[in-house]
Amino acid sequence: MSVVGFDVGNDTLVAAAARQRGIDVLLNAESKRESPAAVAFSHNSRLIGSHAASASASHAPFSSVKRLILGATGRDPAASLLRDVPRLPFPVSPAADGGAAVVHADHVGRRIPLSPTHLLSMLLAYLKQLAEADLGGAPVADCVISVPCYFTQAQRSAYLDAAAVAGLRPLRLMHDLAATALGYGLYRSDLGGAGGPSHVAFVDVGQCDTQVAVVAFDASGMRVLSHGFDADLGGRDFDEVLFEHFAEEFRDRYKIDVVGNVKASMRLRAACEKAKKVLSANAEAVVNIECLMEEKDVRGVIRREEFEKLSAGLLERVVEPCKRAVADSGIGLERLHSVELVGSGSRVPAIAKVLAGFFRKEPSRTLNASECVARGCALQCAMLSPTFRVREYEVQDAIPASIGFCTSEGPISTLSSNALFRRGFPFPSVKAITLQKNSSFNLDAYYVDKNELPPGTTTNIGSFQIGPFQARTEASKVKVNIRLNLHGLISVESAALIDYYQRNANSADHMEVDSSGDDSGDKSRGERSIQRQDLPVAEYIYGAMSKQELLEAQEQEQQLAYQDKLMERTKDRKNALESYVYDTRNKLSERYRSFTTDSEREEISLNLQQTEEWLYEEGDDETEAVYYSKLEELKKLVDPIENRCKDDEVRAEAMRELLKCIVDHRMAAKSLSAPERDAVDNECNKAEQWLREGWQLQESLPKNVEPVLWAYEIKRKEEELDMFCQNISRHKASPATTDGSRGSDHMATPDRD
Repeated sequence: MSVVGFDVGNDTLVAAAARQRGIDVLLNAESKRESPAAVAFSHNSRLIGSHAASASASHAPFSSVKRLILGATGRDPAASLLRDVPRLPFPVSPAADGGAAVVHADHVGRRIPLSPTHLLSMLLAYLKQLAEADLGGAPVADCVISVPCYFTQAQRSAYLDAAAVAGLRPLRLMHDLAATALGYGLYRSDLGGAGGPSHVAFVDVGQCDTQVAVVAFDASGMRVLSHGFDADLGGRDFDEVLFEHFAEEFRDRYKIDVVGNVKASMRLRAACEKAKKVLSANAEAVVNIECLMEEKDVRGVIRREEFEKLSAGLLERVVEPCKRAVADSGIGLERLHSVELVGSGSRVPAIAKVLAGFFRKEPSRTLNASECVARGCALQCAMLSPTFRVREYEVQDAIPASIGFCTSEGPISTLSSNALFRRGFPFPSVKAITLQKNSSFNLDAYYVDKNELPPGTTTNIGSFQIGPFQARTEASKVKVNIRLNLHGLISVESAALIDYYQRNANSADHMEVDSSGDDSGDKSRGERSIQRQDLPVAEYIYGAMSKQELLEAQEQEQQLAYQDKLMERTKDRKNALESYVYDTRNKLSERYRSFTTDSEREEISLNLQQTEEWLYEEGDDETEAVYYSKLEELKKLVDPIENRCKDDEVRAEAMRELLKCIVDHRMAAKSLSAPERDAVDNECNKAEQWLREGWQLQESLPKNVEPVLWAYEIKRKEEELDMFCQNISRHKASPATTDGSRGSDHMATPDRD
């Protein structure tokens, strides 16, 4: 069983696998360690990863799936999606039921709506296939998938639903920086000790967000103390600063409006991303784009100082989640052992400079900025899987937002903040609450403080209906166990009705009860009894897919997967036909030349030319059956020539084998009786005569006509001769064996005299 970890970023995908020698990052079909997080559709095919990115010129790929998940499940569209839509090269529209946003794809003659969850399932299915291919075809099901710490219940549920559609079984949804910290701390021996745990701050500046965590390490494990984040600040925002700068510059200099042109915007954003990377190591960067729009070539130059000035507002925001994480951790900056900087957006030198000013120490880059999350997820999967043995190492994460429960009477909590699970509380965890209830009721879960969530995020988590039931006494209570599981999801694990009542000691009660009292002494006539009854729990999670929606998504994915396989087979048939055309054309002028007549060469060449023209014109997009039919038509013309050629190549060897067989049988016949020897010699002479006559006739014919002596006929003649001679040899051996047996029996008989 394979053990893998998946990092599904907003811009890239990374997969890692645990093996006996350690953690390996898996390569895609292009032998790259990262794949674009993009999905594209043509009229009859679906492209994912690198293929989708390379097709962006003709089919704008669906990208930024993490942002779509964030905006479509549990966030106010006005605060998220509307901000992102101008950057996306594809339209996004609200669902028909007013729920999550959807995108539309034209595929196989129909327009299909796709939710962000379904797009995510396609990316996960791609990573699953990538892992299976890299691991030698071993099936992949168990995995650990990374999620941002600020994801709510709805967004985490969307990841689990997407994994189910993709055929995966996540053992854990792991916070990005918890995975990073695990990969950092497990192999370090210098963390913790007699002086207490070592504290490390991790800062992850990703493509679309910034996350910070303070983690305590000791020899036995790691414990996340606090989280901080800015869900709307990442490397793409620095790209956007350059995009807006050059868009304005090109509008003034070249009189073109890049913002209003989707393809031009895509090309300029890609160029700005490259310029940002150049500025990380150079004082200035040049943007050169040929034919950006209106057949105009553009050129722009920006210096690092100017870029940092334009990004001043963003750089100030980088420090805010750091302040929050340090404050919530309860430790001072002087107690930090080190600061680790990771993430694809962390390569901007100004970010490291700002962080160094806040933490009062230079950030370290000991981890691979792009692969550390996937590696940590694979490591956690190995620790959770029974197939791997990993040393004992405790991984304790913390929730980033307080969670509370309420009924129709009000909040349920023993704390002044009304939070049952406070921010920073470790999970997984279970809490039990006891409520005075006499009939069915709803238990609603919610995030206590909206300021602990990304802006615009709803505080609703879900509702749990307890019951139906009817209490027998006024003293009845309901005991509810609430679980915060490994995925960071809240659920009502169980609910039970507890009835307290006085029971007559002499009465016959057939119900199971837990009796309290002293059995050793005399029981009073009336004793207090406890009856426990398990109650049904029905849950509704805000923004999560229903079972019916999940089944429909799985069915749709199966249809798309079938179409993918069909198109793959069709592509293989087309490639086979194209290869056959070119291969046969080369052979006609070389290998097959002496085996074809002029008329045959002309006919075959004409058909090859017609097939080639058809392939690049009306045959460019045909079905698998059509390509197969075209190939068979060509083979009917070419196969006779190919058979002549192949037979000519093996005929001489077949003749040598037959002649050797004749010589061997003649030699063996010398030990036979005269009649048997004559029979073998006669059969060998016939075979030799047949071969001589056939060979003489074949040599008199040109090579471009059908052979009169085929190699398979020579082989068959050899087999017939072998069979005849072996039968004679067996006939000779049988009487000798019988006589020998009789003589042996006679010699074994004792003399009676």
